Amino acid sequence: MDRSWQVVAALVDPVRRSLYDHVRRERRPVTREEAAQAVDISRNLAAFHLDKLVEAGVLRARYEAPATRRRGRGRTPKVYEVSGEGLALTVPQRHYEIVGAILADAIATEPTDARAAAHRHAAALGQAVGAGSPYRAGEPSDRAARALADLGYEPRTERAEIVLDNCPFHALAARHTALICGINLEFVSGLLAGLGCDTLRAELRPRPGGCCVCVRPQ
Repeated sequence: MDRSWQVVAALVDPVRRSLYDHVRRERRPVTREEAAQAVDISRNLAAFHLDKLVEAGVLRARYEAPATRRRGRGRTPKVYEVSGEGLALTVPQRHYEIVGAILADAIATEPTDARAAAHRHAAALGQAVGAGSPYRAGEPSDRAARALADLGYEPRTERAEIVLDNCPFHALAARHTALICGINLEFVSGLLAGLGCDTLRAELRPRPGGCCVCVRPQ
């Protein structure tokens, strides 16, 4: 199951959502006892649901003695805190944070020619993502399609090409088409390079309802 849907499945339960909201609002590690008291359930039930939230990746857990209590005998309590910066779910997938990071780095490093810098940063980021991808073996088009699917591009094979049915930067591309499509092209090109897919290339091919980039054999 895609992690986004794991998160949805975990938080659709009202008890788990209440526990997650409580831990997030506290902004500090929360014990099972504190969480149970906050939502008025038993400690064992709280422990079960909190651990399910850890499995889904929205909380993280560790063992830590409370700073406000003297350490006594017995087991150090398990505490929970929010994992990451927050949660977001869009269908289809959007990744505006990628473009945001690219543009911020470009403006910070070369404000006089931010567009050219954005292209370089996009290619470098795409290459880093590709190099860190688990899809490092096998047929190039299959590896590329899997990596693009993870990024929300919704790829499909059409003849010898990989057509991308979703633009992860849709709203921005609609407002600033040339800028965002150029960044997108460099990002996908860098991704292919990082994956080692030397027999493939990304090129611009705008079409209604889809991504402006497609992937085809060199």
